[in-house]
Amino acid sequence: MTEALPIHVAVTIDVRKVPWSQRHAKILTTFEALAPGSAMELVVDHEPLPLRELFIATREGLFQWDDLENGPDLWRVRITRRGGSDCCGGCACR
Repeated sequence: MTEALPIHVAVTIDVRKVPWSQRHAKILTTFEALAPGSAMELVVDHEPLPLRELFIATREGLFQWDDLENGPDLWRVRITRRGGSDCCGGCACR
């Protein structure tokens, strides 16, 4: 049995400090700049279900979503860009 490699968190974004109208664009731009196998961590003040649905609709198979903290006042999410050694090979993420 092999041990999983640690995930490199390249950036943390506290979206509580970002205007509502700019949040999704900032998150998506940051995700696209990640190297395969790297992750970003989000800090938000509400459950980010619409964002998760957006990732599923537009980037299915290209990311891994890990809830790190689930409210009630603070949510932390790690979003990893797939394509490193853990890539399934079933998409165009490489």
